[in-house]
Amino acid sequence: MKVNYVDSLVIGGGLAGLRAAVASVEKGLSTTVISLVPVKRSHSAAAQGGMQASLGNSKMSEGDNEDLHFADTVKGSDWGCDQDVARMFVNTAPKAIRELASWGVPWTRIKKGPRDAVINAKKTTITEDEEVHGLIHSRDFGGTKKWRTCYTADATGHAMLFGVANQALMHDVDIQDRKEAVSLIIEGNRCHGAVIRDLVTGALSAYVAKGTLIATGGYGRLYQQTTNAVICEGTGAALALETGIAALGNMEAVQFHPTPIVPSGILLTEGCRGDGGVLRDVDGHRFMPDYEPEKKELASRDVVSRRMIEHIRNGKGAKSPYGDHVWLDISILGREHIERNLRDVQEICQIFNGIDPADEGEKGWAPVRPMQHYSMGGIRTNYQGKVKFLEGLFSAGEAACWDLHGFNRLGGNSVSEAVVSGMIIGGYFADYCEANNTEIKTEIIHQAIEKEDKYLDELLAKEGSEDIFVIKNRMKAIMDEKVGIFRTGELLAEAVTELEELYKKSRNVNVKAKAKYANPELDEAYRVPKMLKLALCVAKGALDRTESRGAHYREDFPKRDDANWLKRTLTQWKSESDTMPTVTYEEQDIMTMEMPPAFRGYGAKGNTIEHPDSAKRQQEVDELREKLEAEGKDRVAIQQAIMAYNLQPKYKARNERVGDK
Repeated sequence: MKVNYVDSLVIGGGLAGLRAAVASVEKGLSTTVISLVPVKRSHSAAAQGGMQASLGNSKMSEGDNEDLHFADTVKGSDWGCDQDVARMFVNTAPKAIRELASWGVPWTRIKKGPRDAVINAKKTTITEDEEVHGLIHSRDFGGTKKWRTCYTADATGHAMLFGVANQALMHDVDIQDRKEAVSLIIEGNRCHGAVIRDLVTGALSAYVAKGTLIATGGYGRLYQQTTNAVICEGTGAALALETGIAALGNMEAVQFHPTPIVPSGILLTEGCRGDGGVLRDVDGHRFMPDYEPEKKELASRDVVSRRMIEHIRNGKGAKSPYGDHVWLDISILGREHIERNLRDVQEICQIFNGIDPADEGEKGWAPVRPMQHYSMGGIRTNYQGKVKFLEGLFSAGEAACWDLHGFNRLGGNSVSEAVVSGMIIGGYFADYCEANNTEIKTEIIHQAIEKEDKYLDELLAKEGSEDIFVIKNRMKAIMDEKVGIFRTGELLAEAVTELEELYKKSRNVNVKAKAKYANPELDEAYRVPKMLKLALCVAKGALDRTESRGAHYREDFPKRDDANWLKRTLTQWKSESDTMPTVTYEEQDIMTMEMPPAFRGYGAKGNTIEHPDSAKRQQEVDELREKLEAEGKDRVAIQQAIMAYNLQPKYKARNERVGDK
C-alpha cells in the first residue's frame, strides 16, 4: 500500500485548480495537483472569447465598474445566483486580470486613435483616447451593458492556462498527471484525501491531506452534442456525491451555447457575435432582431439558444445531413479583423468544414446550432468554497456550485470565475490547510484502497450481459433528446425512468478485456455509473422544478416562479444501494438581496410569478440608497450598507480605473 502525505491536495489541473495550488504553495504548504492530462492540455485551454473584468479602459467600456458587472451577472443568472458570491467575484476580477498580465498573459491592448468596428451589423469608427493607449482592451459579449470581456485574440483560455501553469511550475507545485481520483477517503464527516489511480500502470495509491480541493470542471459529456472535451465527464462532482454526505447544487442548470459548428460541435466563440457577427436563417435573413430587438445576437446565451431553436422549429433552418441549423456570418467583420482577432475560428472553419469565414457572402457562412456547453451546477459549497456537510473538502471552478452563475452564465464569466475562485477559494483553502492537521488511522486508508481495488477486480470478473459502451451512448442520447434546451414533464419523466434503468444495467456489465491498465473498457465500466448518477441528478432536478429559469426552460411551465421556486436544488446519493438521488432544497432570502428579483429584460414583461418580498425589499433598497446619497456617500459605501459581503481584505480593496471611475 502506497500512501502519500501532503498538506494540500488539489484534484484537477485547469485554471481553478492550478490557481488554488499557487495560493496554497505561497503559504509554504506542500501541494500536489492530480490531473487526468498534462495540465496545459486541460479544458480551460478551449476557452476562446475572453475574461470579464470591469476595467473600464476602452471607449466602449467607459463608466464600467463592479456595480454594472454585478447587475449583469445577477440578471444573467435569472436571479438564481448567490449575490454575496457575485459581489466577491466582480470586485476581485479586475485584480485577477492584472495579476495574469504580470504572469505573462499577453492581453490584447488598446491602440490610441481611430479604429473600425462593426456594431449592429453596421461599420463604425471608434476613437480611443491617448491616455488609454497600451491598456488592456475589451470586446462586447452577450448580456452586458458595457464592453467588458478582455481577450487575447480568440485564444484567451490557452494564454491564461499557460500563464497560470507556468506560475505553478515556478512555485514548484507537485503536478502529477495521467492520474485519476476514484474515491475520497472519508472518516465520519471528514475528508482526509483521495484514492488515486495511475492511468499508465493501473496502480492505486492514497493521497492523505489536511485539505482536499476538487476543481475537475463540468459534466458536459453526459450529453451527445457538446462543446466539452472528452475528459469533462463530471467524475469530480461524482466523487463528492458518492460520499453520501456532500450535496450537488442546481444540477438541472445546464447551459447550451448558441454557436458550436455543425457537425463537429467545436465552439465558435461568442467573440464572433461580440465583434459584430450576425445569425442568419435559410433565407439569409438576420432573425435575432425579430425576437430580441434590443440585445439581438447579444442577448444572454440561454435566450439566443432558445430563439435559434424556435426559429428552426418554425421552418427557417438550413437543411443538412446532420440536422437543421442556422448560419453564423462573420464575413461582415472583414478579413483583416478575422485574421487578427478570430484566427482560431477561421482555422476551425477551414479544417472542419472546408470554408473560410472571411470570404464574403454565403460561401463564408458557418453552420451553427446550440449544443451543451457549460455546467452551472456542481458541488454545493459556501462562499469560501467549503463543501457543505463535509469537513476538509473544498471545490472551485466549474466543478463547484458556490453559486456565481445561478441558472445561466454570462459569456466571459467562466474563465474569469476559474481564476477568481482559484484566488479567493484557494486563499481560504490554504488558510484551512495551514490551521488544521489530519489524523487518520492507517487501517482506514488501507480499507479505502482495498475497497477500490476489490471493485476493479469485481468489474473485471463480471460476466454480465450488458455492454458499457451501449449504456453510455444511450445515456447521452437520452440527455440530448429529453433533458435539452426545451423540456417538458413528460419527456423528463421518461428520462428519469430510462436513466435509472441504465444505472441498474451498468451493474451487470461484461468487461471483455481483463487488464487493469491501458484498458478503456475498464475505465468506462467504473466511470459510466458515476456519470449516470449525475445524469439522474440533472433529470430529476429538472423534472421536479416546475418553472422556467435561465437555461432551465419548461414548455409546460414557461413562467419564472419566484413565489415557489426561488431556491437551489440539492441532490445527494445517500446510500450505495440507492438507484435515485435524494432531492431537497435551499431557500434564498430576498430580504438580504442587493437586487431583489425583477424583470430580466428579455421577451415580454409579466412572464414571472412574483414573490411578495420582491417589492418590499426593493422599497427598502431604494429608501436606503436615497438616504445615503443625500448624505454624500459614494457608491462603494452605499453598496456595502445595502448588502455587506465577506472577502479577504486584499481582494476587497477598491479597484483603480482610468479617471478613478
